[in-house]
Amino acid sequence: MRYLMMGVFFAIVAPLAFARAIPDPAQKHAPGNEAPQKPIAQAGYGAAVNYQLQCAGCHLDDGSGSAANDTPNMKGFVGNFLKVEGGREFLVRVPGASQSAMNNAQLADLMNWIMHKDGIAGKSVPDDFKPYTEEEVASVRHQVMLDLPGVRRGLIERMRAQHLAIEDGVSR
Repeated sequence: MRYLMMGVFFAIVAPLAFARAIPDPAQKHAPGNEAPQKPIAQAGYGAAVNYQLQCAGCHLDDGSGSAANDTPNMKGFVGNFLKVEGGREFLVRVPGASQSAMNNAQLADLMNWIMHKDGIAGKSVPDDFKPYTEEEVASVRHQVMLDLPGVRRGLIERMRAQHLAIEDGVSR
């Protein structure tokens, strides 16, 4: 009897569950959503919006990161990478940047926005900073970084050798 009751229950409930999982092909879009969403690389968002969409989920709105999640602090620190050999390329090759949905021009704009002295990088940006270009990003973006922690550790050691304060929230 118990199995019969379970069978009846599933016979009634299962079609309702499947009905909700299968979209109605005749259903209309919600007002304001009639047009398909453009890919980020074609949407024309500014650097601040791209930061929110591509970076803030891990690095937080202000770039402070999260030591608990091993997400480095960029705020007032990330410009130090530009002071050591290989650091400039590293920032473009970090998987969150290199594998983002942004095109090369958008990624260059985002990197320059982050490096603005009034922005996330703040005073850590070297005085002789040269803005990233679309061509520069295109030339290094697709060079795969197989050992992110090792490369980062080497760059941090170069910073230490220059007596730069390491305030990324994760380096020990």
